Amino acid sequence: MLIRVSYGTAIAMGLIKAKMLARPTTAYLMIYHNGRCINNCAFCPQARESRADLKKLSRVTWPVFDLKTVLEKLKNGKFARICLQTVDYEGLEEDVLALLGAFYGLNLPISVSITPVDRRYLQKFKKLGVDYIGVGLDAASERIYNKIKESLYSWDEMWRFTKDIIELFGEKKAFVHLIIGLGETDKEALETIQKAYDIGADVSLFAFTPIKGTKLENLKPPDLNRYRKIQIGHYLIKNEIKRVEEFKFDAKGNVLSFGINKEDLMRVLQEIAVMTHGCPGCNRPYYNERPSNEPYNFPVKPKEEYLIKLIEKNL
Repeated sequence: MLIRVSYGTAIAMGLIKAKMLARPTTAYLMIYHNGRCINNCAFCPQARESRADLKKLSRVTWPVFDLKTVLEKLKNGKFARICLQTVDYEGLEEDVLALLGAFYGLNLPISVSITPVDRRYLQKFKKLGVDYIGVGLDAASERIYNKIKESLYSWDEMWRFTKDIIELFGEKKAFVHLIIGLGETDKEALETIQKAYDIGADVSLFAFTPIKGTKLENLKPPDLNRYRKIQIGHYLIKNEIKRVEEFKFDAKGNVLSFGINKEDLMRVLQEIAVMTHGCPGCNRPYYNERPSNEPYNFPVKPKEEYLIKLIEKNL
């Protein structure tokens, strides 16, 4: 059986010899499928009509290895958890179960990012060590979702799936993935973040990354300062410091303020606001940007003065 391993994870495992600027604390793996996903998300290299390299997911390369080799490397204790990415195809659920069965003896917590599946599969996943499920909503508004997802699953079906996960796994065990930079407004993104937390989900933010061969290959990544504002709003919502109804937006939906003055924001905001936010043990290094650029999501804690400069620049 074969499996894809993210390039950084493969380096950390010793499967590839290369320089590593930030070690992944989670083992990022992807199910191997000899073909494209049946969905057609405009940003995704794996999409049905994409011309991109199948070894790509976002800007990361995922080379193929024998599962037995990877299982041996996972025994070295270097990883806090396994994160399994999936593409959608007929028979996916049973293939995921086979992989989870292979992982089971490692005694590592497991996250699975997957399109909606029947509740009985979610129950089986849980019995095999899965404690978090990633939900690829991706688009931060229904308006954008209907334009760029071209998915078998509607906006409402994705939210129903999220609620199924919460009912079976518990609050904050469903991670709603949102990609910033697909054409949504700040208001739309922050309202969707609020909705996720209101139903008991958690949120992982990603920055749109243009990949050659996808429908959106010519769309630019989001402005970094704008992304930071979404991160600040996310932090305030997640920690129940402020609600989106307290934020102020202009007529175009751009966030103007968070209903909190600079001094109070400086007091409550922490560095984790701009760090990768995901399952326990997740740092996802350089998933959205080259190592030479300032990361959208820091894989390690930035210096304390970074927040001071951030607040002065953005508010």
